[in-house]
Amino acid sequence: MMWCFKNAQPVKEVSIQDRALQYGDGCFTTARIEDGKIQLMHRHLARLKECCEQLDLSVNLNWIDGSLEQMKTLGCVLTGTIKILISRGEGQRGYTMPSHAADLYIYFYPQSHAIDQPAYLKSGVLKTQLGLCMPKLAGLKTLNRLEQVILKKEADQQGWSEALTLDINNEVVEGVSSNCFIYLNNTWITPELRYNGVRGVMRAEIIDRMQQLGIECIQRPVQLTELSQVQSLFFCNALHPMNIVTHLQSQTLQTNICTQLYHILNLNQID
Repeated sequence: MMWCFKNAQPVKEVSIQDRALQYGDGCFTTARIEDGKIQLMHRHLARLKECCEQLDLSVNLNWIDGSLEQMKTLGCVLTGTIKILISRGEGQRGYTMPSHAADLYIYFYPQSHAIDQPAYLKSGVLKTQLGLCMPKLAGLKTLNRLEQVILKKEADQQGWSEALTLDINNEVVEGVSSNCFIYLNNTWITPELRYNGVRGVMRAEIIDRMQQLGIECIQRPVQLTELSQVQSLFFCNALHPMNIVTHLQSQTLQTNICTQLYHILNLNQID
């Protein structure tokens, strides 16, 4: 059963004039919640605040806690997935922004089991390429996710639960719904995300943990031509700290490098 709250009040429908529906006018973040505590909450809040600043959205983020309290009173066991979505709200026809405050939606999807081990998967490189983003929006998780919808269809057709995406410059960007870390020439690299992609909260957490332990991780462009030399690769997002790639196209990768990193970084412990 899915629960939905708008501005800390339960709802079952959205207005047909809502700009999230009309234009994808807003932003969102998806998080894991365990026993009422949202993991990496400080990073999710920072993401939402940055998005709201760039999109000129004014919203009461206290509605997040208000929604959780409402769910507790309704008897919800708050373990599962939380999606926090901010919409500019209802507006008249046309692109002009309304002056009122934005609306905050909470979607809660109950899930009983925790994810405390890395997963393993086969993957590849998608043929469909990403374009270059408006600089103001680069790295943000806005509601406009049509690119990911199209990429996910291609990945599904290939039988890949996750896959690498390239942009029109033949540079690696990320996965369809994850960021990626690539072990190349005995060094960890994660794409720089200069012109597109999403700066994920788990990506930021892993980079910070690497820095604290003195593990080098370079943020730079990764060219398609470099992928033939990849030694190890994993995907990450807020729901899955590490999905290790066993095979990339026809290449067999070294999974033990990722497994060791998983334990070194204590990725089974996400607060």
